[in-house]
Amino acid sequence: MAPTHVLVPLDGSPLADEALTYALETFDCRITVLNVVAPLDTGMSEGGMLEPDADRRAAADERAAKLVDRASQQASEAGQQVETAVETGDPAETILDYVEVADVDQVVMGGHGGTRNEIARRLLGTVATAVVSEAPVTVTVVR
Repeated sequence: MAPTHVLVPLDGSPLADEALTYALETFDCRITVLNVVAPLDTGMSEGGMLEPDADRRAAADERAAKLVDRASQQASEAGQQVETAVETGDPAETILDYVEVADVDQVVMGGHGGTRNEIARRLLGTVATAVVSEAPVTVTVVR
């Protein structure tokens, strides 16, 4: 059965961009792009190592807005529209929660996160692993 609502989590990585391209080319249904801003005081963010402050929070929010705006532009260039959302929280938990509350029936995501460094790639790769193992819907991982 074809999905009616696809969620594409975006983290700024090339694989997340490829996941959006795949979703736009494959599905003719409602598509939502989601960026999760990890709280600055968690280990999943730079705030886990640096003291959180208003400037870094504003930069994180600005980066999130740019990611979802870029996704909207990409969809528009493909002749489609996407809904956008920015949430704050643990990335895997927030994606899983969003699946439940937004009536998502398929997730399309990149296999691992950005290219910041090896530790970040490994941590962010655990997001895809958690979503695949815990989501109550089909998850397509783009690699």
